[in-house]
Parts: sequence; C-alpha cells; structure tokens
Amino acid sequence: MSAAVAAAAAAALSSRCNSTGTASAPDAARSDLHRSFIYPPRVLLPPALSRYESQKRRDWSAFQQYLRDHRPPLVLSRCSGAHVLEFLKYLDQFGKTKVHAEGCPLFGCPQPSPACPCPLRQAWGSLDALVGRLRAAFEENGGDPETNPFGTRAVRLYLREVRDAQAKARGIVYEKKKRKKQYGEPRSDAMMFQH
Repeated sequence: MSAAVAAAAAAALSSRCNSTGTASAPDAARSDLHRSFIYPPRVLLPPALSRYESQKRRDWSAFQQYLRDHRPPLVLSRCSGAHVLEFLKYLDQFGKTKVHAEGCPLFGCPQPSPACPCPLRQAWGSLDALVGRLRAAFEENGGDPETNPFGTRAVRLYLREVRDAQAKARGIVYEKKKRKKQYGEPRSDAMMFQH
C-alpha cells in the first residue's frame, strides 16, 4: 500500500470520526496502525539470465582461467586461433563421447561399448556450440570482431575435421540441410522432368 493510499484511508477515517462524533477504540487503533505502517520500497531485481547467457558466462570464465593458467600466462589481446585450438584440445580430457580409433573393431558403429578402450572426447556439436558462445562473448567483452580468435579459419577447419572424424568413427552421417526453394525461383531441369 502506498503512502498516498494510507493517507487517503486515514482521511476517510478521520472524516467518519468527525461526522459521528468520536471513533470507537478499535477504529482509532486501526487508523494509527495505518499511519505508522510504512511499506519498504520496491527492490528491482535484474532480469534472470537465459540458459544461453548463463552458459556463455561460464564458458568465458573457463577460457579466461585457461589463459591465466597457461605457461606463460596469456593476455586476451595476444590470444590467437592457435591458443583457441589448444583450449579445445585441452577440453577433450573432460569429454563424454566415445570416439572409436580406426583399429577398433567397433569403428563405425554408432552404439558405444563400455568394454572398448577408445578414448572419450568432446562431441563435435558441443565444441561447435562452445566456439559460437565464446565468439560472441569475445566481442561483448570489448574484443574486435576483425581479430576474434574464435572465428579464425584454423578454428573452422579444426571443427570440420573433428566433425568428419567423429562421423566416421561413430557411424553418424552429417548431411547438409537442403535449401528451401524460394517462391518464384526457376525450377531445375531435374525437377521439371520428375512429373
């Protein structure tokens, strides 16, 4: 209840008291209570972060920690695509995706086997999403888009190699999404002769 509402309620009570003579003891106590009670001001909380924003902050903190722990320690302005590749390879030790080696009898089999001695790696999709979040975080934290180490050709090639290697090892086919035909676009000859 705001102070204006409380004041209006007190004025109504006092006018009622004046019209009837004196107010009863409970009415007087109630009006004193309204006058003495002050509501605390509203505290505006910042909006809750989305899942993506929270993950981006965690990833950015992890990358900054990696730069601090690097020997010799690195500053962000000296970071290159090669350092990003080191970071992505470092993350492989925390991976949970079984990637079969070429000599493994399960190479090309999509079902993971607990008996297989092949290493666990970061999944390609996780690395791809991580690089996207870090690329955005770099620019949000004052980095120049022209020198963004997460957008270098070497990083893109590495991600493509990881995707292709994991696809072979796990028997997963990554197909390009087919482009939707725009309205009014001429049909190709192959499409014309299908009918």
